[in-house]
This record gives sequence, structure tokens and C-alpha cells, in this order.
Amino acid sequence: MLEPHILENNSQLNEIIDLSKNPNKNGVLVFKHSTRCSVSYMAFKGLKSQWSFDGVDFFYLDLIKFREVSNAIEEMFGVKHESPQLLHIKNGKCTNNASHFNVNTDTIENWLNA
Repeated sequence: MLEPHILENNSQLNEIIDLSKNPNKNGVLVFKHSTRCSVSYMAFKGLKSQWSFDGVDFFYLDLIKFREVSNAIEEMFGVKHESPQLLHIKNGKCTNNASHFNVNTDTIENWLNA
């Protein structure tokens, strides 16, 4: 079962950027989760139960609890906030993003195999 890194503060965004530049990895995924949304709950449940990706770091953000971090992500990577939302960070930039029903392991697989 997937155990993501918990994203709780803006200083971790620098860590994400650094990790995304590791040539031995396939970037970083950031999942922005609204704990008040059933679609977000189901997306996260699906990711956790179907996770089969090595070589990519995964961060989880409770955007209700840490909205300021969500806002910083939007500003830093230029991706309009949605929920649930999944961002693929590679070489310090957001290379892909998905929201709502497109947040699933098929989407991740397509990104990583592109």
C-alpha cells in the first residue's frame, strides 16, 4: 500500500523541486486532496490501492488543512487549483496535471511512459 510523503509547509516545495531533478527518478507526483470531497476521496483511495510505480516520489497535500501550501503550488507551478488534483513535477517544472476523474493510475502510467 502506498504511503505518501505528507506535504504540510511551503519549505517542502523546494524539496519537491530538488527531488524532481534527480536523473535516477521519474519526477515527483503531488496529490492535492480535499478531505470534504467524495470524488477526491475515491481518487486517493484508488491511487493507494493500485499504486505500482517505482522511481517516482509521491506527496499528499490535505488542501483544507494546508490551503496556503496549495496556493503556493498554484503560484509556483502556474497550475490553476482544482480538487482532486495531481501534478507531475519533473526537472523543477509541472509537466502534467490532472483533476477530478482523471486522477488515477492510468493517467500516471501515461505520464511516466510518455
